[in-house]
Amino acid sequence: MKFTVVWLPDAEEELAAIWVASIDRNAVTSATNRAERLLRTDAATLGESRKDDQRVYFESPLVLHFRVRPLDRLVEVFHVHRPQ
Repeated sequence: MKFTVVWLPDAEEELAAIWVASIDRNAVTSATNRAERLLRTDAATLGESRKDDQRVYFESPLVLHFRVRPLDRLVEVFHVHRPQ
């Protein structure tokens, strides 16, 4: 099943800040592209489950927090950060 991936405004801002501050912007861009590809096809099983319908996925150098809405075939990325 294919999903539409939507980045909520806070997550977009976080990703932009990570990209601007990064020494290796290509790594951030590549990780984002890989994560989006996987989220479009395997969102329901990708990463680790969290409370409610939330999941977390590690795609170095990023950590993405997202919700899967299977009935809508939608993935909402609501938070992204670098691993600590």
